[in-house]
Amino acid sequence: MSKVNLDWANIGFNYHKTDKRYVAHYKDGKWDKGELVDDAVLHLSECAEVFQYCQQCFEGLKARRTKNGDIAVFRPDMNAKRMHDAAIRLEMPPFPEDQFIDAVKQVIKANLDWLPPYGTGASLYLRPFMIGTDPIIGVSSANEFEFRIFCTPVGPYYKGGAKPISLLVSDFDRSAPHGTGNIKAGLNYAMSLYDHTLCKAQGFDENMYLDPATRTYVDETGGSNFIFITKDNEVVTPLSDSILPSITRRSCMYVAEHYLGLKTTQRKVRFDELKDFAECGVCGTAAVISPVGRVVNHGEELIFPSGMEHPGPITEKLLNTLSGIQECEIEAPEGWILKVEE
Repeated sequence: MSKVNLDWANIGFNYHKTDKRYVAHYKDGKWDKGELVDDAVLHLSECAEVFQYCQQCFEGLKARRTKNGDIAVFRPDMNAKRMHDAAIRLEMPPFPEDQFIDAVKQVIKANLDWLPPYGTGASLYLRPFMIGTDPIIGVSSANEFEFRIFCTPVGPYYKGGAKPISLLVSDFDRSAPHGTGNIKAGLNYAMSLYDHTLCKAQGFDENMYLDPATRTYVDETGGSNFIFITKDNEVVTPLSDSILPSITRRSCMYVAEHYLGLKTTQRKVRFDELKDFAECGVCGTAAVISPVGRVVNHGEELIFPSGMEHPGPITEKLLNTLSGIQECEIEAPEGWILKVEE
């Protein structure tokens, strides 16, 4: 039983300082073995590479307490691989994938008091990240790096839970063609902060970004991939080189095809065909799957047939099935669940 006294069902998606975090350093061409530390504060030069040229990448994954008391982590090997790819793109030394998995286990076991109880709707969110740390004043890659994983208990990303959200089509671009939109780097998210503030001020939950080259096709939101459901129950997700390869989205497509028996397609999705879809949702580690009820573009409103009150039937089935797999109540494909021994 957890010694931490929190209102688990109402903690929101916020940071809580927990007991331990994992830290490893790269110096003289190699990573050290890493260790758990108490200190939640980073001590860096004012000229550290991460501050000057934003050499940084990160990941996000969740651990959950299951009904039978196990601790389950959803596809952490995919996070390790995606972080490896991001590091290569940003001229950073990839963190060893087996060491990544071991660090995830260490952080969870060192913070068991912060793991939300089963049935509360909350989970333990883990944030691995890597930064360039040595002082660099000329434009070049760092020579020294820090890898760190901290964790925090979180509730649903959107306050309404499974209630449909509203999107505003952004006039800004999240990423450039042939840029870094397909890796999980902080600089991509910084690009969206200004327009995210604008959409919130107008009463929307999130932005919808169109392709930066032609502004004809749907890309993603500031933090999630899209899934669309056609009127004959085909599950469609946008194809774009500027989209982050979401682990949740790829898992959704597998679940749709192999668990629900639906046709799945990844292709370019024109913005002007949104009116032809029956349902829409956004998916990611933080949000899992959140239904979208309406999209507004310069005053023109589109409300999906599934409406603003409840998820569409296919979106709801996808959410329930994927959540059941993550919580070990539905049998997972081989390799999808890592069990952490206490």
